[in-house]
Amino acid sequence: MNRVILFNKPFGVLSQFTDKSTEGSPRPTLSAYIDEKGFYPAGRLDRDSEGLMVLTDSGPLQARISHPKYKLAKTYWVQVEGTPDEAALNALRSGVTLKDGKTAPAKASQIDAPSVLWDRDPPVRFRKSVPDAWLAITITEGRNRQVRRMTAHVGLPTLRLIRAQVGDWQLNNMQPGTWRFSSETGR
Repeated sequence: MNRVILFNKPFGVLSQFTDKSTEGSPRPTLSAYIDEKGFYPAGRLDRDSEGLMVLTDSGPLQARISHPKYKLAKTYWVQVEGTPDEAALNALRSGVTLKDGKTAPAKASQIDAPSVLWDRDPPVRFRKSVPDAWLAITITEGRNRQVRRMTAHVGLPTLRLIRAQVGDWQLNNMQPGTWRFSSETGR
């Protein structure tokens, strides 16, 4: 039976169990939080991003979650610098052309700050003269730093990025650095 771990990855943590970098001091990895053997991340989450990671002990399930051909939806809460207008949201919904090609259409809407939000260490920079806003963006691709590049393309640089959902798995009220086994084992 496939087993699944849901983990709320804190800011600054690598989405792997070892730090292969040879420069400087070791960076925090998943091994500082998860001591279960035989589990592997199904997909990546940038070091400067936070939120839901799915880990599994099943290679086929890992592939279904992370391989682009399966188009598994991933939803992000994105704090952006600036105020989104309909043109920016419509561009995200239509797909934007990045250096590596046009993105698939995304679901994008402005939302209130998530109610389950935790403080981030270090905090997001705050500037009195520049407003910020929160977006919910759902994509079915997984290009490198895709959401950040998409929001920058429409003039809304990302300040904070939190993955809230992968397929049917949701972050809910999990606090950063905590994990739990999921009763859902993937379909």
